[in-house]
Amino acid sequence: MSPTPVTFTPPTAPAGYAWEATSEQVAERYALPLEAIIRFDLNTSPTPPDLVGRVLAAGRFETPLSEYPPSDYRRLVEAAAATYGVPGEELLVGAGADEVLDLVAKAFLPPGGTAVAPTPTYAMYAVLTKQRPATVVPVPRRAAAEGHAIDVDAVRAAGRTAQLVWLCSPNNPTALPEPDGAIAALLGGLADDARTDGRTAPVVVLDEAYAEFVGRSLVGLRSTYPRLIVVRTASKAYGMAGLRVGFAIARRETLSEMEPYRPPGSVATTSVTVVTEALRTPGLLGANLERVQRERRRVTDGLAAAGWKVGPSFTNFLLVDLESAERAGRIAEGLLRRGLVPRTFGPAHPLASHLRLTIRDHDDDDLLIAAAHELAAEEAPR
Repeated sequence: MSPTPVTFTPPTAPAGYAWEATSEQVAERYALPLEAIIRFDLNTSPTPPDLVGRVLAAGRFETPLSEYPPSDYRRLVEAAAATYGVPGEELLVGAGADEVLDLVAKAFLPPGGTAVAPTPTYAMYAVLTKQRPATVVPVPRRAAAEGHAIDVDAVRAAGRTAQLVWLCSPNNPTALPEPDGAIAALLGGLADDARTDGRTAPVVVLDEAYAEFVGRSLVGLRSTYPRLIVVRTASKAYGMAGLRVGFAIARRETLSEMEPYRPPGSVATTSVTVVTEALRTPGLLGANLERVQRERRRVTDGLAAAGWKVGPSFTNFLLVDLESAERAGRIAEGLLRRGLVPRTFGPAHPLASHLRLTIRDHDDDDLLIAAAHELAAEEAPR
């Protein structure tokens, strides 16, 4: 049995990203009560910060719910700029990181163009590229023993004729940041090649959706590489994925090319209000990071004790190597029968023998660990 993504996309649907099956669909397929379904596939936090409920209950939003939010999201921009240590004029708000990535593709990737993506990585980069329509040039990452790092020389060579390079650090789904100096070296090489060739350097997107988990950012590199766009989000470390708030950080002249494609009010006024307050609340981020780090160690140890090969992680998810696509498929099916939804990869994917598992809360994680031991017992020779 080869693992297939946990999606129920009809086979006649157009090629592209296969959206995750809903919890209702999983419950129906496996004849389980809806409350038994636990999402280990979405890299989200099991509960939002208490602040979210307090702000929503107060009902004092950026604008009345009958009105659109301010088109410049001024208070949110000020809070985010202070958090990320950048000028407000170098920050653009979007409805989640995904809308920011979409704006990048629209602004910088012409129909018939080319984008480079070290693979495996976040699937939306290829989707957005193909939607232009443009060509994706996948560049294989280095082996697991080398931390699935980007091949700087190969990405640089591919980027020499591309309009856009997609990067993600820490990378989804491999859970690891790029080695120190690798991205700076790549940007320097791309700039040198552009000068040599007499052409404009490609735009480089650095998706830092998981940057808070490593405690550092490369946003400062935009000072030496003007066409760098760093993407941040409130979805992961802040635990507010449902509010859909993301940010692009780039030089003013680069953002100005994206702004004509930005909808004037795509972020809800409730989201603007809550995320503004979250960014301004000391200690909120640290509490969630500490919880994730504590649980990540515990889940790693628990799964390893069941005989699963768990890779190192600097994020809120784990990548588990089950050694073959067939075994990954059996384990995924066993988890799904218990209502635990893993992230799976298709048979042609470089990680077909792996599962990706989100770190959730203590009780949810206990169910995952127990399931791993039960499945290990089922695999044991009789």
